[in-house]
Amino acid sequence: MTYVMSDLFGNYRKFKEMLSKISFREEDILYILGNTVDYGEEPMELISDLSVRLNVYPIAGEHDYLAARMLAGFEKILESGASPDAGYISEMTAWVQNGGQPTLEGFRALDGEAREGILEYLEEMTLFEEVDVKGESYLLLHAGIADYDPDTDLEDYRPEDFFTVSPDPARRTVEDRVLVVGHKKTESGRIEYGKGSIFINCGVKDGGALACLCLESGEEFYV
Repeated sequence: MTYVMSDLFGNYRKFKEMLSKISFREEDILYILGNTVDYGEEPMELISDLSVRLNVYPIAGEHDYLAARMLAGFEKILESGASPDAGYISEMTAWVQNGGQPTLEGFRALDGEAREGILEYLEEMTLFEEVDVKGESYLLLHAGIADYDPDTDLEDYRPEDFFTVSPDPARRTVEDRVLVVGHKKTESGRIEYGKGSIFINCGVKDGGALACLCLESGEEFYV
């Protein structure tokens, strides 16, 4: 089976509960649609777990993208002993205040080899995945695609273009594929469906449910 989740935000406990609920197996595939780190108590435990699962494919959200950059800068400072510049300090402070503190603290507690593995995993996250399931084509990404142009190849967009704009549920963005996205929390706290789009972030960061959708059956799961 092919499953999608999003916006885990370091909630390792709910992630493990969900895997148990869906009876996740080695022959299954799971896509996580961004914002895996920050806010929650166990972002490093979650990333460490995901990184050894060959059938789990992470897609970057804005928090993952920023964390990769902030942690890479932090690692360089540790290695060189140099003082950070004012720009980096300002950006780091803003990130820590906007959910990054658990991620930074967890990263600092790791040894050098583990930190290297975490950075590699974050930096190698893709911006989108294209999946065909039972005759339906899906485009999996964190949010929408800013200034989407059907004549522009997806590879030609900037990373930021995938993090800032949610699809309009009232109209189809991409003619030949269904978008499956996280990012913006659904108003109902359940998975919601638009015209050619599916929204699966049900607000686990704010105490809501973690949602999971099976693409073959359309079955929804919540913990």
